[in-house]
Amino acid sequence: MTTSIFSSVSIGWVAITTGITGLLGLAFIFLFFTIGQPFGTLNDICICLTAILSAILACFLFVEYHAQSPLLYQVAFILALIGALIVTTGSLLVISGKTGWYLASLYMATGNALVGLWLLGLNYSAQHSNSWPQSLGILGIVIGLIMTLGLVTIPGILNRIDAWGAAPWYVNYIGQAGSLGWFILYPIWCVLLGRSLLLNRLMM
Repeated sequence: MTTSIFSSVSIGWVAITTGITGLLGLAFIFLFFTIGQPFGTLNDICICLTAILSAILACFLFVEYHAQSPLLYQVAFILALIGALIVTTGSLLVISGKTGWYLASLYMATGNALVGLWLLGLNYSAQHSNSWPQSLGILGIVIGLIMTLGLVTIPGILNRIDAWGAAPWYVNYIGQAGSLGWFILYPIWCVLLGRSLLLNRLMM
């Protein structure tokens, strides 16, 4: 029981930290468009940190809940790690100046789409095991589906497209639509998950 309680608290705080970092990145992108640098770079750093924290969150959740649905959790866990790595790659590429912002954003969209697949698997399993409130699980599934739209950006990465005008319409408008999920909705879900876990701890 002690291990479970400790894990719930740890997962809760990691989830909240992940969400706050993501929302901070969203604030920085608004400041970048209104003021300019260094807020663009700070946004890229926050995106990178959110991806790394998502991988840590996936590790915590895997350790705590994978026995409930071993195969699904294992696949989802691997997708989360790969996705976090791709997002981190995109962030480092633009921070270092090795690519422009557009190609880096395609890496971020693709990586976050894999994190979205993890979110789908995670919340689908949670719905059947009552790991957290049903409404939170449904929200996670919807957000995961939105994030997976980022998979459409893969052709842009393969063709090394680094300008909006050079990309096919589906990369720009469908693939990039996934950013609604990982830029805004996913951080909110993380905060709600952390809040739910911490409240459950207080009620025990």
